[in-house]
Order: sequence, then structure tokens, then C-alpha cells
Amino acid sequence: MSLFRPSLESFPSATPTEVGVKRTSEILGEAIMDSVSSVRDSLSKEHRAYFETLRQEIITFTEVHGIPRESLGKPDLLREATGKLSIPDLERLANLLERFEYLLKNGEPKKEELPEYFQEIERLYHLREQYTFQFNLLKETGILKEGAILGIDGKTYPIPTLEQIAMRLFERRGELSTKHDQGFTKLLLVPFGMSLGTLREILKQFLLKYKESHSSFDLYKREPLWTWKNYQGADTGDSPKLVYYPQSFDPKEHQGKTKMEILEEQEDNQDSFPGWTVHLLQPSDPSNLHSPGFASIPREGQGTPQGKLISRPPLEANKYLKEYLSILQKAQEDEDSPYHGETGMTPEDWITAFMIHLSETGKPMDNWQNNKESKSCLIGAFFSAPSVSIPCAHWRYGDAQVHLESLETKFPDDYVGVRTSVVV
Repeated sequence: MSLFRPSLESFPSATPTEVGVKRTSEILGEAIMDSVSSVRDSLSKEHRAYFETLRQEIITFTEVHGIPRESLGKPDLLREATGKLSIPDLERLANLLERFEYLLKNGEPKKEELPEYFQEIERLYHLREQYTFQFNLLKETGILKEGAILGIDGKTYPIPTLEQIAMRLFERRGELSTKHDQGFTKLLLVPFGMSLGTLREILKQFLLKYKESHSSFDLYKREPLWTWKNYQGADTGDSPKLVYYPQSFDPKEHQGKTKMEILEEQEDNQDSFPGWTVHLLQPSDPSNLHSPGFASIPREGQGTPQGKLISRPPLEANKYLKEYLSILQKAQEDEDSPYHGETGMTPEDWITAFMIHLSETGKPMDNWQNNKESKSCLIGAFFSAPSVSIPCAHWRYGDAQVHLESLETKFPDDYVGVRTSVVV
């Protein structure tokens, strides 16, 4: 089999995109489908990581856009499968294929200029690496199936593409500059539209599988995830108990929304990613913008301010939960506030972040019993019934399990705090 298809001049009636698909299909068939390691190993060591990244971008693109993997090695099937793509998406696929062909043919990456917006975002966030890692994790855990999730409304929601996120970050680069300076560079892709019950089960299975491949990880396999009973069905049904993005914790005047209401609003909002939320958080070491995992919630008096443009004192533990919410509410109207643009997290955010954090660092997130970290109160949501309480999540070292519980709003606690994010 010849790896390389005829050149552009051999297809005078074809568009550049069609030619890119035709002449690269056999490369994809061999390099992606059949003998990845042998093709990769034929390259010099310095270019193998680039091979893997580019290969994964192509696979991710096809899964996000519902293109069967087997069509990659069959020109006619690939042409048919890509027939419904938009012009920008078609051009993006052609560009990926052409770069892949060049790499295999010449043994080195093609020296080309990425679009301005992508260059800038890569410099600021290392977005491609983060996106690829999280995409693969979401797929391995079973959250993603054929590049999409199933929402509580029965609809499928494709994961936002790398290009969509990069463009959004580029468009908002001015207003996000202060948050970037404060260390908000860590990507978090959240399948918000899924039922919380499904996500909890996925977290449980993730912990068990992680234990299988990491024997030294201490886990209570009999019950790796302890959950307060009111989480059951809290985001579904005719009268869901869980309210998202409240302005207060008043059960009647909260001004928040149910998950179903948010999904309906996303359909008509061009600035949203339907079924998903995309966040930026501080990484484990906010002074190192590209460190793995997520920053812990410091105990009172132990935090370090971040940011040169507007110094941001960390939100430390031991405040009233209503006080945390009030700080974020006031910051929305004050562009000079160090917390402007930040919001509290939801249980869906925390579950996804926990899996990413453990995978990247080998350590469970919010291990409050080490006297350094804190429990995470998720003030991006609250239980409005049977009585008002706030979701709270943490790793309980003594029991070797994750706890999803809730706390009343009455009293502060020296080991309970809040982690915030910036919704993109």
C-alpha cells in the first residue's frame, strides 16, 4: 500500500479540502488504525510527542463531529462522512490531515504559522495539551460516547471543540487578562447536562479502576464513594431539590435555576456550550501557571496572594458560607474586585475536577485531614429542600473514600472553604 495519494495537480476538478482528504486517507488508515507504534517509532524521538498529539487531535475531531473512525482509511467513506461539515470545520480537518501527511513524509513537523488566535491562546494556556488530556479522560471514564454526552433531557451534547474554546478565550482575552495574571489557567471541561446520579456512579467506577492500576493508592473498595441521600435525583424530576447559580440561599428568593432550565437557556445562547460548562481554575501551584492538578483551599492564614495587576488574596477557609457567596456577588459588579468574574463550583464541577486532579497528580483533591487542605463547599448550587443546605465534597483520608455531603449555612468551620472558577 502506498502511503501517499496523488498531489493537488492530479485533481484539477477537486477542491483543496477534497484533495487533502483523498491523499491522506491511506496514511490515516495505517498510522492511526493499524500500526501506530511502528509508524511513530520510525520518527526521531524528538518528533514522536508531536505525532501523538496530532494523531489525537485528528481522532478527537472525528469523534466530536461523529465521523466513524474506520472511514479514516477509506476515501469514499471519509468524503461521505464529512459531507455535512461546515466550511470552517472542513478546512480544519484538511489542515490536520495535511500536517499529518507532511510529518510522515518528511520526518519532521511542517513549519507553519498557526492562526493568530491559536498562537496567543497556546502561549497563555497550553490549551491543546490540557484539552487532549481531559478529552481522553472523559472518554476513558465513559462520560464521552462518540464525542458527546447524554443530557437529563434525553438530548446528546457534543463536547466543545478545541477550536471553539480557543476562539472564546481569544475573544475574551482582554477581560480575562487579570484572571490569567492571578493564575486562572487550568482548564476544566464539565459535562454539566448529565445527571448527577450518572456522574456519581462514574466517579465510583473511576476510583475502583484507579486502584487497580495504582496498588499503593489507599481506597475502601467496598464503598469508595459515600453520598448523602438527598443527592439521589436532586437534579432531575418535576421538582428538583438542587438549585444552580443562586444569588442567595433563600429557598424562595434564590434567583437560581434548575439544571433543566439552564439547558433550555443554553440552546438559545450563542455564548454558551450547550450541555457543557468550560472553566478556568488555578492550578495546584498558582505561581506555576502550567502545574498539574488544581489549587487546594488554604486554611485561614495560610494562603498566598496571586497577581500583579490586581493582587488576589485567596479565599481561605473558616468563613460563613453566606459570606463567600456575598463576596462573589459583590465582585460581579466591581471590576476592580480581585474576585471579579469568579463563581462557586457545582457538584458536577467538583466530580470532574477530582478525577482530573487524581489522574494528573496521583493525590486525591481536598484531603482536609492533612491539616493543610480543606473541604470544598460547592456554593455554585444548594439544596432548597427538604431544608437549606450546601453541597460539600472532600477526600476523607481516614476512611479512604470520597464524601459527597452537605452543610448547613449557620456556622463557619476552620477546615471548610470554597474553590472558585471563571466560566469561559
